[in-house]
Amino acid sequence: MSSRTKIVVLRMKEIIYTAIFIGLALLLITLFLFMLRARKSSSEAQDNPEMGQSQQTSYIPGVYSASVSLGSQSVNVEVAVDANQITSVSLVPLSESITTMYPLMEPSMEHLESQILERQSLEGITYESGSRYTSQVLLNAVETALSKARVGQ
Repeated sequence: MSSRTKIVVLRMKEIIYTAIFIGLALLLITLFLFMLRARKSSSEAQDNPEMGQSQQTSYIPGVYSASVSLGSQSVNVEVAVDANQITSVSLVPLSESITTMYPLMEPSMEHLESQILERQSLEGITYESGSRYTSQVLLNAVETALSKARVGQ
């Protein structure tokens, strides 16, 4: 009776590398499936007019404002709209003392205005990192003014 016992030696390093490669493969497969699912959802949104941005927002024509408090002073953000589009966004009254104390207000508003008029929406608006908080305050004021202008609200 001769039995030959086979001994298999596995090095811990090989086991760890194998586990890491299997983990990375699973992660890549998961990401790939997620990306395919995201593309399918976005193409469905484009095909379906009730989803996505193909709907046009209706406004009550006029000029709407929202106030922004800056220390002891306040500035109004005015948004002028037609029945279907935003025509202008501005700061009123922008006095010299406000531009001196808050130098980012005017350039931030100009940057935001160009994007808002181009997109006709507040979705996907970008702003510079140096004026992030100023831009967020201005965008909130624009959103408040637009909410007053929307039909059905």
